[in-house]
Amino acid sequence: MSDLHVLAVAGSLNPGSITRTAIDDLAARLTGAGVSVDAMDFHDCPLPLFDPKEAWGRPEYQALKERVVKADVIVLGTPDYHGSISSTLKNFLDHFWKEFAGKLFVTMVASHEKGLTVHDQLRTVARQCYAWAMPYGVSFQEKLDVIDGQVASDALKKRLEMLARDIRVYGGLLANQRRADLAGDDAGMMAAHRK
Repeated sequence: MSDLHVLAVAGSLNPGSITRTAIDDLAARLTGAGVSVDAMDFHDCPLPLFDPKEAWGRPEYQALKERVVKADVIVLGTPDYHGSISSTLKNFLDHFWKEFAGKLFVTMVASHEKGLTVHDQLRTVARQCYAWAMPYGVSFQEKLDVIDGQVASDALKKRLEMLARDIRVYGGLLANQRRADLAGDDAGMMAAHRK
């Protein structure tokens, strides 16, 4: 059994979202391999729009913060809206930064194109928050890769299998090093996050 904790964030409020379908498939693969997965659905835990004057005192933030702090890996799934991330996902990201430091970001984008600008934007957020980013993301299309609420294409199945493996391997390596850095006294990027 792995001690790796993954927070899988579905950045779509559409109940029939292909983003959610792909995230759920990845979560099932990770769970089947013994990884602890916390699936974040903003239908179940709505998050008010970010307001820097009030956000960190709200009960919704406090409950969500516990889940973010526990996670070693943050999987970010979003539809490609006009070459950018969804407002739902952006709102989630706006609430945090210190909690992301030293963790692995994994990007998944539903796009009729390749979603490259969206992956790049999420990697930029990772860098700004001192997080690591998987060097590749997984993109997928409705009616080609996801059909009737199921991952349908062999190509997407193979990409998700590869992603699940890499999350276990690289997520585990980074999580172990992050824990060591937080417990140690060496100078490094995590030194500023020690209590």
